[in-house]
Amino acid sequence: QVQLVESGGGLVQAGGSLRLSCAASGIIFTINAMGWYRQAPGKKRELVATITSLGSTQYADSVKGRFTISRGNAKNTVYLQMNSLKPEDTAVYYCNAAGVLSTTPNADYWGQGTQVTVSS
Repeated sequence: QVQLVESGGGLVQAGGSLRLSCAASGIIFTINAMGWYRQAPGKKRELVATITSLGSTQYADSVKGRFTISRGNAKNTVYLQMNSLKPEDTAVYYCNAAGVLSTTPNADYWGQGTQVTVSS
């Protein structure tokens, strides 16, 4: 089974920075895209940033100019550099791998989430 493991979350003051990491493991042949989503208490999960296997990126308007998504040398790794953090960024951040070709047909997988808390 494919597993995603996130790291890098924590507590930071407004204006600070954090770098989130995600690594996918298991029997994986290809991953079409990876990304980050977040969910605050009482809110729906929302897209933060995605990056495709071809390198195309997409960002939520609320994080443009502040966050940068990138891939590691290994195809199954992705990072999210978060700068100029705001209290509104506080949420659980989830790593996503979309269109994963494993021992089963294309499917999506989610990490367990990492807490990001931005204090005022």
